Amino acid sequence: MNKRVMAGILAGGLLLGGCADMAGKPAAAPARDTRAAVPTRAEALAVIDKVNGYWQRTTPATEWSFWNVAVYHTGNMAAYEVTGNEAYRQYSERWADYNGWKGAKSDDKSQWKLTYGETDGHVLFGDWQVCFQTYLDLYRLGPQDPRRVARAREVMGYEIGTDRVDYWWWADGLYMVMPVMTKMYKLTGDRRYLDKMVAYFQYANGLMYDADAHLYYRDARYVYPRHKSVNGKKDFWARGDGWVFAALAKVLADLPRDDPYRPLFAERFRAMAQTLKDAQSPDGYWTRSLLDPAHAPGPETSGTAFFTYGMLWGINNGLLDRATYLPVAVKGWDYLTHTAIQPDGKVGYVQPIGDRAIPGQVVDRDSTAHFGVGAVLLAASEMAKLAH
Repeated sequence: MNKRVMAGILAGGLLLGGCADMAGKPAAAPARDTRAAVPTRAEALAVIDKVNGYWQRTTPATEWSFWNVAVYHTGNMAAYEVTGNEAYRQYSERWADYNGWKGAKSDDKSQWKLTYGETDGHVLFGDWQVCFQTYLDLYRLGPQDPRRVARAREVMGYEIGTDRVDYWWWADGLYMVMPVMTKMYKLTGDRRYLDKMVAYFQYANGLMYDADAHLYYRDARYVYPRHKSVNGKKDFWARGDGWVFAALAKVLADLPRDDPYRPLFAERFRAMAQTLKDAQSPDGYWTRSLLDPAHAPGPETSGTAFFTYGMLWGINNGLLDRATYLPVAVKGWDYLTHTAIQPDGKVGYVQPIGDRAIPGQVVDRDSTAHFGVGAVLLAASEMAKLAH
């Protein structure tokens, strides 16, 4: 088993993931003086091949199914969708087989927990459920072996059978599980998955959503004015809002066009897009604290890639105006391809695992992570569709 993600910190009665502060000066992106242009489909596919080829050559598929690894596989499956490269699909299948097509593995439902935890008992914690997105996608692609979705059926079926609505209490959780709910609905036809998804989403909105800024705080600990940026502003963590923005795109991709819940998610998606457009830096990236760039200055890839993915998905699917948002997406793409992605295909400038923008934390070309690569693959896959 690979090195475990760091232990959480106790807050608000829930055990939440944290990140140690790393001293050092903020990294600056290399200077660029160029006009970003929409790439060709071949160019976008070449980026996928470069990034994913490097990752799969240097990273074994035999890793655990916790969120940090599982998020990579959501990007890998998007890359497979646009390339048809069987090596990508086989890589995720080896990972799924290694984990028995499960997340947390406890079979004792009386011990299932939904608070933060990296043990097999934390079955109801969303960071152990994001793996189901890939399992469900692989099942859809075939062979449709019931074993591939048995654990997803068991866990998510149990969850929607409870009366609780407090499953998603951190912004990351919306990406981890909302797309699982829509995929389970497509698998089963059981509308409880959509009804419960909306109930859990509204609970999360009550904790974390700022209706004035149209952005999400990472969790209840960071709501203004209890928590402020170094300059006394609202502190919205880029990756946290990246999780939500990407989750909304994924949900909308699966919801039927006439579904009564669709306007709720479409309106939220468009509102976030407007704020994010205005928060983008001139160099194409989004800083770690979205509305206070001075809080933790410098480039960051995971949030930028999720935002670029969402913008491109919105354009490709008619939810965002092309003339308004394509320049935003292309600037984000220009940052990803000229600064974040290194000559050998390594993805840099990914903020380490954490839950906030940390002043002074070093994020540089050597900073990489599974989830950052997955986010870049999502963006590249949508860019290939746009170019096509």
